[in-house]
Amino acid sequence: MKLSSVLSPRLLANLFIAINAVLVNKIRSLLTALGIIFGVAAVIAMLAIGNGAQQEILNQIKLVGVNNIVIKPIIEQKEEKVQEQAGQKDKKKFSPGLTIRDVRSIESIVPGLSTISPEIILETHVIRNGTRRSAKLVGVETSYFDIYSFTLQEGQFFNDEQKKIGSPVCVIGYGIKTKFFPTENPLGKNIKIGSNWLTIIGVLAERKVSSASISKLGIRDFNMDVYAPLQTILIRYKDRDKITGEAIRLAAMQSRGMINGSDETDVKKEEKKNYNQLDRLVIQVSETGKLQSTAEIISRLLQRKHYEMIDYEIEIPELLLKQQQRTNDIFNYVLGAIAGISLLVGGIGIMNIMLASVLERIKEIGLRLAIGAQKTDIVQQFLFEAMMISVSGGIIGVIFGVSIAYGVSTLAHIPTLITFSSIILSFGVAASVGLIFGIAPARRAAQQDPITSLRYE
Repeated sequence: MKLSSVLSPRLLANLFIAINAVLVNKIRSLLTALGIIFGVAAVIAMLAIGNGAQQEILNQIKLVGVNNIVIKPIIEQKEEKVQEQAGQKDKKKFSPGLTIRDVRSIESIVPGLSTISPEIILETHVIRNGTRRSAKLVGVETSYFDIYSFTLQEGQFFNDEQKKIGSPVCVIGYGIKTKFFPTENPLGKNIKIGSNWLTIIGVLAERKVSSASISKLGIRDFNMDVYAPLQTILIRYKDRDKITGEAIRLAAMQSRGMINGSDETDVKKEEKKNYNQLDRLVIQVSETGKLQSTAEIISRLLQRKHYEMIDYEIEIPELLLKQQQRTNDIFNYVLGAIAGISLLVGGIGIMNIMLASVLERIKEIGLRLAIGAQKTDIVQQFLFEAMMISVSGGIIGVIFGVSIAYGVSTLAHIPTLITFSSIILSFGVAASVGLIFGIAPARRAAQQDPITSLRYE
């Protein structure tokens, strides 16, 4: 459809006059548009940075799970000396640590729980066909994969029978597959994890985790983990809840004062050892509003079961991330306000230049009125000029803002997300600014008296 068929000849003529006036004064028009250019660029860049931060937080929430409470043991405070009364002998507080018994108590006592997932994490190594690599062996129940939204690339998760009897099976991460099975299907193959051979029954889909998420949330590289049933770890690898003969011997020698140099070293190592049966306990609450109160109930329950020893820490990752999100939102509002001020300043600049242009072109206005132009023609001409300056500034600003966003993402490694809505918003505001701030100069130009204007020097 041609432009001439949409616009009337008079309106079209006014548009061409406005285009010619802008092109004749290129430098002035560009300087006038600078405020709009920088304002639009700032809006797009700031929204891209804010959206990128928002997306990263949402991705982190998915990684740590939704409505989760995370309980971790504090190894350093597992045993500590306390003074009971003046003159009495120091005694050690004892706590059984974080165990399966805690899991069962929480399940039976605390209401409103959706899922509970105990974890045992062992530092080990993977060996196959002469290739050896360090990895983490994670003992979990099937609920673990639901909480963290893991998906299978192939195979299956543990079934009830395998979990119950502690079968020698495992599910491997995507990185383990690419490292040890680059050209073959790993399902049904045996792989040596530590001192035991496990049969691979499933492969997890690749899970992309940013370095920022790893450092901020303490998240492992899931792709290099090997997952086995919890009972398999306790039966075939290590159950830290069981008392060993060596631990009894050292405790007996220490109580009798029969510790020599080498035994003292062994005792110190034993005291620093992790006695917690579980390394991590993730509890999913059915309602977000009950996260804090549920965490307090669990804390009191564990305190009683651990004989008043606070040898655990409770975290609510989602609340921490949402607090971070609120902080980011406030920061984005401030940046948006600054960018909005830039657009406002740009609009004021357009109005000032257009008012100055009216004074410069009084004779031209008078001549157009004298030869038959109407006041609406003059208004349209100056409105078109203001709109052209703001729209062209908006287009340049969009290109500039997108370039800044990509530059920040590439050079500063800050995630950015440019959305179509942010471009439309900034461009629409730029066009509106030109229209609004162009009205006053246009009306002033139209109110000029033709005879006085023709005599103006």
